[in-house]
Amino acid sequence: MRGLRGATTAPADDKEAIWHAAKVLMEELLKKNDISAEAIGAAIFSMTEDLTAAFPSTGVRSLPGFDLVPLFDARQCAIEGSLPRCIRVLLLIDTDKGQQELCHVYQEDAAALRPDLAK
Repeated sequence: MRGLRGATTAPADDKEAIWHAAKVLMEELLKKNDISAEAIGAAIFSMTEDLTAAFPSTGVRSLPGFDLVPLFDARQCAIEGSLPRCIRVLLLIDTDKGQQELCHVYQEDAAALRPDLAK
């Protein structure tokens, strides 16, 4: 089991914007790491307190194969100066890949959180 990280930002506090951002992030994590929903033991989402319109997991739930994946949403700590409208995810995946073989995904404004990993 390995941890796979990702983050993105939603353009607005709107349910469709939150769902779309979460889905695009998840699709990119799956694609870049050549994994399927079946390999995910759990997905833990968090979002900043300025996002209140929807749960990111609701958007991801609509992706193929995610009907049985355990999804969990949480609130990020309110830290002064933190990135606004940010959605983060931690995937616990079943894989034989080593940690250095995984591709963590940081999109949109969240690329600034990990410039060493964002491409």
